[in-house]
Amino acid sequence: MDELLAVIDALADDDLTVVFGPQLNARLRMLLTASNKLAALLARTVRQGELAQAAEHDGLKSMASWLRGHGHVSSAAAARLVTTGRALEQLPAVEGAFSAGAVTGEQVAAIAPIVAPENAAKAAAQDVDLGEVDAALAVVAAAKPHKELTEVVAGYLARLDPDGPEPDPTESRRLSMARHADGSLSLRGELDAIGGEKLQAALESLVQAGRCAGDDRTRAQQQADALVQLADNALAAGTLPTLRTVKPHVAVVIDLDDLAGPATGPATGRMGFGATISAARARWLACDSTVSRVVFGPDGAPLDLGREQRLADRHLRRAVELRDGGCVFTGCDAPTWWAEVHHLVHWLDGGETNLDNSALLCERHHTKVHHGFRIERQPDGRWRTWRPDGTEIRTGPPLLQPAA
Repeated sequence: MDELLAVIDALADDDLTVVFGPQLNARLRMLLTASNKLAALLARTVRQGELAQAAEHDGLKSMASWLRGHGHVSSAAAARLVTTGRALEQLPAVEGAFSAGAVTGEQVAAIAPIVAPENAAKAAAQDVDLGEVDAALAVVAAAKPHKELTEVVAGYLARLDPDGPEPDPTESRRLSMARHADGSLSLRGELDAIGGEKLQAALESLVQAGRCAGDDRTRAQQQADALVQLADNALAAGTLPTLRTVKPHVAVVIDLDDLAGPATGPATGRMGFGATISAARARWLACDSTVSRVVFGPDGAPLDLGREQRLADRHLRRAVELRDGGCVFTGCDAPTWWAEVHHLVHWLDGGETNLDNSALLCERHHTKVHHGFRIERQPDGRWRTWRPDGTEIRTGPPLLQPAA
């Protein structure tokens, strides 16, 4: 591994400004091949980690959660890596092309559905030779554009069940949300015909009710505004399920000076789901909101409940959520509404119910710290985690030692 990293470092030192087009193209082809080979090795390693339950060593439940927390990859990328690793075990021809660098990880992900349990069962019932399908798809993936490969896979899956039962419409529903650095949100999703009809009916009613003279918004803008209004109405109605004993609401944390001051204050307020907004936007929200004062000290909410109360009340929970922002176990990305308030020194052992003795942990990691794992908050506010054997859990790639 050290030699591999050294070779990559050497390539990174090349001056590409003196390289001409044909040479750059040749270099790109070689780099793509190398990238594919590394991706194949990565997928196989992820699968072996899954079989060996390697994530448990760092206190996590699955390789997908390990990849998110320790590899710093997105949920979608982590799921794709796990799925790819599983599929390669059943697709030797595709695996060979992948390892040779002729096939990309994205192509393998497109092929993977053919060995999903339900599709493999249909193929077996029809005496389909998956070995032949595997070999054919490996050739198509290596020789044809990605779009053509996806069409071939879709055709194969359609032929597996041409006259099957009506599919469950909910199985095709998908919604993913990607947050950007400025706090804005991109949506991507799919709805079945009935679900889509319901959403369109709800949005259209708000679009039509909001029409007025001089409205120069595009259709896309009108629908986006209607979706936000739909969320406003649902939150205001107070009928949504509670999140950890608290009614769902839009929350923003901002210092009193910033809230009261005149400055715009970019990236000043922190919202409940992690977005940051300006002080100006926070003041706009506060015009029609309940403003709560949270003081980390003896003059505000009763953060220090001493020995009289074992469970954290809503004041203490709010303070812990504001400070920790989610599960503090290293590598975990569980949000506040999945988490519980944990006593660092157990209440039965004399620990007090106060902010200093509290930590936010998801249910899984709350269990872990009661079975040998240990967390500790540093003076600078960072949390650190240790395994039962005393070794510390760290995320990200190891720091390279400087050359002698």
